[in-house]
Amino acid sequence: MEPRVWHRSYDPGVPPAIAYEPLTLPDLLTRAAAQFPGAPALLFLNCRLTYREFQEQVDRLATALAVLGVKPGSRVAIQLPNIPQLPIAYYAALRLGAQPVLTNPLYVPREIEHQWTDAACSLAVVMDFIFETKIRAIRDRLPVEHYVVASIPEYLRFPLRPLARWKLGRLTPPMVARVAQGPGVHFFRELVGAADARPPHVTLDLDAVATLQYTGGTTGPSKGAMLTHRNLSCNVQQMRAWFPAIEPGKEVVLTALPIFHSFGMTVCMNLAVGTAAAMALVPNPRDVAAVMKAIATHRATIFPAVPAMYTAIVNHPRARSFDLSSVKRCVSGAAPLPVDILKRFEELTGAIICEGFGLSETSPVTHSNPLQGRRKPGSIGVPLPDTDAKIVDVEGEAGELAIRGPQVMRGYWNKPDETAAMIRDGWLYTGDLARVDDDGYHYIVGRKKDMILCSGFNVYPDEIDRTLAGHPAVLEAATIGIPDERRGETVKSFIVLKAGRQATAEEIAAFCRENLAPYKVPREIVFRTELPKSAALKILRRELRDQ
Repeated sequence: MEPRVWHRSYDPGVPPAIAYEPLTLPDLLTRAAAQFPGAPALLFLNCRLTYREFQEQVDRLATALAVLGVKPGSRVAIQLPNIPQLPIAYYAALRLGAQPVLTNPLYVPREIEHQWTDAACSLAVVMDFIFETKIRAIRDRLPVEHYVVASIPEYLRFPLRPLARWKLGRLTPPMVARVAQGPGVHFFRELVGAADARPPHVTLDLDAVATLQYTGGTTGPSKGAMLTHRNLSCNVQQMRAWFPAIEPGKEVVLTALPIFHSFGMTVCMNLAVGTAAAMALVPNPRDVAAVMKAIATHRATIFPAVPAMYTAIVNHPRARSFDLSSVKRCVSGAAPLPVDILKRFEELTGAIICEGFGLSETSPVTHSNPLQGRRKPGSIGVPLPDTDAKIVDVEGEAGELAIRGPQVMRGYWNKPDETAAMIRDGWLYTGDLARVDDDGYHYIVGRKKDMILCSGFNVYPDEIDRTLAGHPAVLEAATIGIPDERRGETVKSFIVLKAGRQATAEEIAAFCRENLAPYKVPREIVFRTELPKSAALKILRRELRDQ
């Protein structure tokens, strides 16, 4: 069967749907600071930086980094949680034409060494406790010449700053550490305070690589996606056009998604800068009470999150004790959002959730349900403006989703074979299986590598997990295929029950038999207290298979 193509507009012979401004991300920051200098940009506990102050901090750090040898084409590792120093460092590196390499703060030394060596990072901005517990011992094996050490309390005001240092020092393990200054070791706030706000002028090429966005490594070794200035800027402008109700200078984005992840990087940080919105920073997305408190305290209006976060909020025993009514617009991605959770969250807050789709290699957003217009719960919506999507290798109604658009990466860093396998004739092959309805709305049914071949039938784990999530006692579910001599593979589901609820495997199986074809019903059901998740709260099926 020939593949069908939807929303075909990304073609050299067809005028674009958006009149893109030839602006880089630093240009967007400069414009935001000029148009809304007094608007809040970074909110973190009792820290409040306006866009004028944010721009000044970026320029001062850029000046300091240039003195340390950062120049166009340098790779700058940034290993920080969601604190003010992260967006400052990110935009300072971009300002110099350097390439930020955002790194998961939870990475162990082996993973840090792989990523920073692969990227040939010459400078790293790191947390004090990460430097002491993970990096110092492997420092002689890393290509990094200079370390800029940040600390969580250093941007807080009195009296919270000394109190936070005391409290964080008493945690197990401690979240602050005293780092001795020495050759190649510098302190973030001291660098910023000593530098002026006149960094070297660098002309940024829109088609030059802006950042190496490493994939999560959930299906193999992490690879660096080369995202250009044009990729990142176009994706911000696509989303800005897709969500016209956003009011520049007036929004507050709840920034709990890890910024090192592409979802958080673009939707929480870069879109915020592109619309002069405030980023209300939350370092730990697993701390549900802290997330809700930040929404209530900072009156967040936009809440990008993954399904696990929405699920945790609606099932939290104190959810109604927080005022979450300020939230108006939500974006959900990274995994399917159960329809029941969507409805319960919208009832709790009065907000509208738009499900979307993206991946690191596409900056990341490619699809979304419209905020204004028809939404289809359970779907990822339709392609963004100037984005083509097609379904290939069709078997029945589902096939692999391929993407073409201005947000698609240049390729993988130093991996031409992997690049050629993923990008063919201008189309990026996502590895995700999808179907499309008659209105052009796309539905992800699973990953190609996760598909279960059971007695000759294709079984998609996402469909089973969505069904299981509809059971009143089920909080979360993850389904995998395991070898079976007779059937080839058989279906096994791991389930976490809601607090205070009970169910047996037989009851769960009976529920599935009412809602699924017989060959899709799990033959094995295992109850867990929790499921393995990435730092971005995405369920890791590979770990379940390995176990």
